[in-house]
Amino acid sequence: MPKIKEERMEELPKLDNTLVYTEFDDDNPAPKGRWNPDIFNNEAPIVLELACGKGEYSVGLAEIEPDKNYIGLDIKGNRLWVGATAALEKGLDNVRYLRCYIDHLDQFFGENEVDEAWIVFSDPYLKKERKRLTHPKFLKLYRKVMKPGALIHLKTDSEVLYEYTREIIEQENLELVDDEPNVHQNRPDDPRLSIRTYYEQMHLDKGKTIKYLAFRL
Repeated sequence: MPKIKEERMEELPKLDNTLVYTEFDDDNPAPKGRWNPDIFNNEAPIVLELACGKGEYSVGLAEIEPDKNYIGLDIKGNRLWVGATAALEKGLDNVRYLRCYIDHLDQFFGENEVDEAWIVFSDPYLKKERKRLTHPKFLKLYRKVMKPGALIHLKTDSEVLYEYTREIIEQENLELVDDEPNVHQNRPDDPRLSIRTYYEQMHLDKGKTIKYLAFRL
């Protein structure tokens, strides 16, 4: 592991806005069902950024929507460090990061605890459909922790993941709230969709089109 990654991994658990799954035990349990009172000290809605990478979207959303609590989740700690330190530098009290596996979501959040979720440029897993974060097995997991009718946002450069998710929405008889096949052409002034991550900019530089879907569980 490169030295900078080692340093970030060592520093990550020490950051005030970051929790790491390996630190939870009987003496220090995960804040399952207690994120509002124990972590954020408020009753604002909780929004997850799933597979958040460097966590830039959580930071961007927290800046424009200070009345919501944001939690970025990813297993790659060296990437989480980027978002976590940025949130601290900006003084954002409504952002936290959790290093964990997404498929263990129900170990860290209680029933009806989550109000909303964003899936931003996640791996489309072209050859492993079951690993896509909008696969029915993940939707079943989300239902365990999200409120009925909770909104899920997907922003992606992948035509495969975009079309696949549209099919899943229809197959699962879910409510399609928004469908935008070209975000930057048609929604240039949308503050939430205008947030650009490191990877999004890479995709745009390659001439790719950014797509967006929103649906309710």
